[in-house]
Amino acid sequence: MKARSGRDMNARYLETFLEMLVAERGASQNTVDAYKRDLRGFFAFAAQGGRDALMCDEQDLRAWQRAQAAAGMSARTGARRLSALRQFFQFLFAERIRTDDPSRHLDRPKQGRPLPKYLSEGEVDRLLATAAAYPGRHGVRMTALLEILYATGLRVSELVGLPMTAFGRDRRVLIVRGKGGKERMVPMTEPAIDALAAWLSVREPSNKEGMRGRVASPWLFPSRSAKGYLTRVRFGQMLKQLAIDAGIDPHRVSPHVLRHSFASHLLAHGVDLRSLQQMLGHADIGTTQIYTHVLEARLHALVHSAHPLARFTLKDLQSKPGD
Repeated sequence: MKARSGRDMNARYLETFLEMLVAERGASQNTVDAYKRDLRGFFAFAAQGGRDALMCDEQDLRAWQRAQAAAGMSARTGARRLSALRQFFQFLFAERIRTDDPSRHLDRPKQGRPLPKYLSEGEVDRLLATAAAYPGRHGVRMTALLEILYATGLRVSELVGLPMTAFGRDRRVLIVRGKGGKERMVPMTEPAIDALAAWLSVREPSNKEGMRGRVASPWLFPSRSAKGYLTRVRFGQMLKQLAIDAGIDPHRVSPHVLRHSFASHLLAHGVDLRSLQQMLGHADIGTTQIYTHVLEARLHALVHSAHPLARFTLKDLQSKPGD
C-alpha cells in the first residue's frame, strides 16, 4: 500500500510540475510530452532499485546517468533528459517538497554541436519558382507560405498559426507571438508582401453565396483541422512534395531547414548577430551564434575553391623559386 501511495505522490507532483511549465514558462505541448516521458523513465529506474524517485540522492541520479549511457543513449538525448531531471528537482526544492536539490552537481553529457542544415540561395529560388508554377489557389497559398517563411525565419508553429491580426496595415512588419508568449516584430520583404496580398485576395470566397452560412476564419491559413488552421504536419508534407517537384532531395527540405537557410543567408549578406537573434526569437545569443560556424565553413570552402594559391600545399610553396 505504501509503494502505491509513493507512486501516486510521484504522479501528482509530476503533473503539478508539468502544469507549472505551461503556466509559468509557456512550454509547448511537445516539450511537456518529452519531459513527461523522460521523468517517467527515471521513476521506473528508481523503482527497479527499490527507491522512491522523490527521495533519490545525487548517487542515485548518477547511477541513472550511467545506466542511460550504458544503454547507448546519445549525448543529445542525455542532455535533454538531464534538463528535465534538473528542472523537476529544482521545482521540488522551490516548493519545499525537498530540502535539497540532488541534481545541482550533475555533469552535462559532452556533445558536439551539429551545424544546422540549410539550402543554397539557388535551391530556395527553385522552391519558390516551383510553388509559383502551381495552378490555382494551391499555388498562391504555397507561394505565400514559402515567401513568408523565408522572409522571416519563423518557426513552423508560428507560421501556420499566424492570426489575421499579425500584420499591420501596410503589411511590412509581422508581429509574432513566439515561445513563452513573447512578442517580436519581424520585417517583411517585398516578395513576401506581394505573395501575402495575392493570398488574401483568394483566401475567402469573394461572392456572397460562397460566404453564406460561414464565419470568416481568424487565421491567415485556415483549414478544417481541429485548431482551425493548417497543421505543421500537413505543411511539412506539402514542402516535401514541393522539393520533389523542384528536383531537390526531399530529405534535405523541411520548415526548420528553411528557417536555418533564412538565418544563414542573412548572416552571409552582412546582418549582425543581434538583429538576427531578435528576428529568430532566440532568448540567448549563444543559440544564434551557431550560424557563425556555418558562415566560417562557407568561407573556408570558398578560399579552398577560389583562392589562387589553394591548389598548393605548404611544401609546394616552400619549394617554389622566388623571394
